Amino acid sequence: MARQRQLLVVVSTFALIVGGLFSCGVCYTRPPPRENIYVQQIEKDDDSTPQQVHTSVVGENKMRITWITKNLAPAIVSYGTSSGQYTTSVNGVTSTYRYLTYKSGHIHDVVIGPLTPNTVYYYRCSSNSAREYSFKTPPAQFPIKFVVTGDLGQTGWTKTTLEHISKSEYDMLLLPGDLSYADLIQPLWDSFGRLVEPVASQRPWMVTQGNHEVEKFPVLHTTPFTAYNARWHMPFEESGSYSNLYYSFNVAGVHVIMLGSYTDFDSNSPQYKWLQADLGKIDRSKTPWVVVLIHAPWYNSNTAHQGESESVDMKKSMEGLLYQARVDVVFAGHVHAYERFTRVYQDKADNCGPVYITIGDGGNREGLAREYIDPKPEISIFREPSFGHGQLEVVNATHAQWTWHRNDNDEQVPSDSIWLTSLSSSPACKI
Repeated sequence: MARQRQLLVVVSTFALIVGGLFSCGVCYTRPPPRENIYVQQIEKDDDSTPQQVHTSVVGENKMRITWITKNLAPAIVSYGTSSGQYTTSVNGVTSTYRYLTYKSGHIHDVVIGPLTPNTVYYYRCSSNSAREYSFKTPPAQFPIKFVVTGDLGQTGWTKTTLEHISKSEYDMLLLPGDLSYADLIQPLWDSFGRLVEPVASQRPWMVTQGNHEVEKFPVLHTTPFTAYNARWHMPFEESGSYSNLYYSFNVAGVHVIMLGSYTDFDSNSPQYKWLQADLGKIDRSKTPWVVVLIHAPWYNSNTAHQGESESVDMKKSMEGLLYQARVDVVFAGHVHAYERFTRVYQDKADNCGPVYITIGDGGNREGLAREYIDPKPEISIFREPSFGHGQLEVVNATHAQWTWHRNDNDEQVPSDSIWLTSLSSSPACKI
């Protein structure tokens, strides 16, 4: 086992260097991070025991349960509203993938429902497993609380962030890219799945991809997003998308749009045309709030990641679409620090533009991006280079509270908070 860990450290270092060469935009020096964590499979578990369990929503009354076993096992979920009493069983599908010399375990994917909103369900994965899990479905209407965190990775800071999230009584987690920081080393995807399972098995995690999910290797593996697409299947089909890299869904009066910073986004691209159509279908009488997630921020006053195409060109292509649709908030990751902007459009304060928030500070191994541009732009309201997570509590059709909690000596400290008013309720911003 010790030799395996040493090998992972050596190969991870190599991968970090290679990944930097191929994905680094404007490179910079980061401060030292906290220690890396590698989560082993529990020794007493056999190769048919479910692991890396996580949940995500499908439509407005179904959930997807995803897990992995080393050996082939039944792709079946049994569930009910009482512990140990499963009234329904549903079969799903199983898949695997290869990456260079790595072959994944058996990835099981089961969609269950229809389910009752705001209800705790108990479930079991695979018919030959006695282990019980539970999750709570999101509410059907306001209020709803989202947790937002990006660039998680798997370090001591990640562990702290996850502990804080688990205590927040949230309904759904939104993650704007950079999950495992596996960077070509596929066993790190397995470690990440085990690390987040205690949290991700209890509430739906809705994610989009970042640059660390691309995982292309010159000549030897040229297909991007292989592990991400296989392990984190999102409900793209239900939203009319043809790609797992961008999709949308409705939950409790909020329309959430996940965009892909690392797939085509120009005006002739499938993603652009899909976004245009998706925004045109929004009914603000049913979903008064519209929230968008991307990985590379369109607004950023940190010195990190300035001038990258995924930010600059995507903003030029799509900012007008979001503005015309009166999107309320845009969350981004990528920059390993926190920053909140005022409502803005085309680099100027605009009361009908989205609030842009960068929250790429979940706990990654690369450390914090501590340097900001001086002087601070007027449109930048609050910025701080600390690890942490955010909570968006949408109280009703008109008001929501956003609070960012920094990890201060491993205690979550509310550091920035603001009340937001939905643009759909603003007479001056009517479409």
